[in-house]
Formats: sequence, C-alpha cells, structure tokens
Amino acid sequence: MDQLMRAVFPIGGYPESGTGEPWAPLADIVDTEDAYLVELELPGVDKDQITVEVAEGELDIHGEIKEKEHTGVVRRHTRRMGQFDYRTTLPPNSDTEHVSADLTSGVLTVRVPKTETGKGHRIEITG
Repeated sequence: MDQLMRAVFPIGGYPESGTGEPWAPLADIVDTEDAYLVELELPGVDKDQITVEVAEGELDIHGEIKEKEHTGVVRRHTRRMGQFDYRTTLPPNSDTEHVSADLTSGVLTVRVPKTETGKGHRIEITG
C-alpha cells in the first residue's frame, strides 16, 4: 500500500526514485557584491559524477547518483537516486568565462563572478 501511495503522491512533488525521470537537487542562490553563488545539496556525490556547464546565459548542473548495493533488506528508501538536473538562467552581468565550482561536505558551490559592465549605478538628472 505504501508503494502505491508513493507512486500516486510522490514525496515533495518529485517523481519517485528509479523512474528514470531527472530530479532537481535542493539549491540556494546567493547574490553577493561581486558574484552569484549557487549552492546545491548533493550528499554522497563525488565530483566525477557531476557536470557543470554554462552556455547561452544558462547554468546547467547535471549528473547521476547511482544506487548503492546493500547486503541486507532495504526497509525504507527515501534518498534520491538516478539522474539529476538543475538549470538556472544567469543575469546579464555574469562573467561566464570565470565560473568556478567546489564540492565540500556534500554541498556544490558554483561561483559566477559579476562583470563591471552589468553593475548598476546612479544616473544624475540634469535640467
């Protein structure tokens, strides 16, 4: 019955693990003075399982979490497995040539520096 309910009403509105449908990891986007920081929760994922790409003003982070082999009987399975995909559009003042990524303690932090040309400034009114 539990499996039937989860198939009809998946937890968090995402497809059930193992359906082949990509899911999006939890993420925060922080706007600092000199950069945008995109932080994604990816516990237990190695950096070689993640691809970070920037193209046409869009940041695309995707990869796959493979299911671990268990020696016992799995009584409950709620962790996400399979393909994941996170996409976001970058603001016009993003310096896409100098994007960096760091994976520490299960959190992927992608740093997108801001360019000088896109920074806002005050316009003096004349007349």
